[in-house]
Amino acid sequence: MRDILVHAANFRAWSGGVEFAARLAASLDALLTGAYIYPSPLYTMPPYGSPGLLAAILENARELEESARAAEKSFASWTAAFGATRSAWQVAEGYLPDTLAHIANWNDLVVLQRDPAEPWGGPIDLGTLVLHVDAPCIVVPPKVTQPRLGCIALAWNGSPEAIRAIHAALPLLQRAQRVVLFSGERREPFVEIGWKPPFDIAVHLARHAIEVERNEIFARDERAGEALLEAAAKVGADLLVMGAYGRTRFSEWIFGGATRHVLHEATLPVLLRH
Repeated sequence: MRDILVHAANFRAWSGGVEFAARLAASLDALLTGAYIYPSPLYTMPPYGSPGLLAAILENARELEESARAAEKSFASWTAAFGATRSAWQVAEGYLPDTLAHIANWNDLVVLQRDPAEPWGGPIDLGTLVLHVDAPCIVVPPKVTQPRLGCIALAWNGSPEAIRAIHAALPLLQRAQRVVLFSGERREPFVEIGWKPPFDIAVHLARHAIEVERNEIFARDERAGEALLEAAAKVGADLLVMGAYGRTRFSEWIFGGATRHVLHEATLPVLLRH
């Protein structure tokens, strides 16, 4: 992971998620890019606003952009204090999921802060971002600022999303002292013509010199997320890796509602890949 992107919801006071991203970038010797994205003033425009009101809204947007761009030096110096000596700063206007997805195209990992007090910081909004960004995302819970890789837990159910999440996490898994694989109920594949070769996740990880401890999770769908977090806490996991599965709406996830529960309740960082 050579390029890490962190969403900065507030450029006037840097969040714990930005500190987490800076420390992680320092440990991986990665370039850290901070991104502040504000909505287009057209979104806030009343349908029958006066020309004066229109001018005021556009002027406020220009002032916000100038202030955000001026935060580049603050971002660089603040993140450098945590070891991230290589940084970049992006300011953009638009719909956050689409714009963040565009910037993520040239990054290996996206760091998001769970903070319901900030725009797009609530669990459901974060789920929307994970689905739109189409890149590995680490969701950092409140009060967590130090990335630790002593023990990494993997949520495994054989789905393509789980495979992609674990594959994306390989650079982190190779640094972990311990990797624990939690196997849940396998998702039933869609009926289709053809045959796909079998995939053994333990063999795949062994090819990357990663040994895993295997554990089974037996829980009904409504308790799957709770059981997963309990199991991760029991082994002392510092990071949880899992696939994010969505069809027509955010509430449809692997392990039933496991991801939704994890996004609401996790006290450890979670790496998700759609």
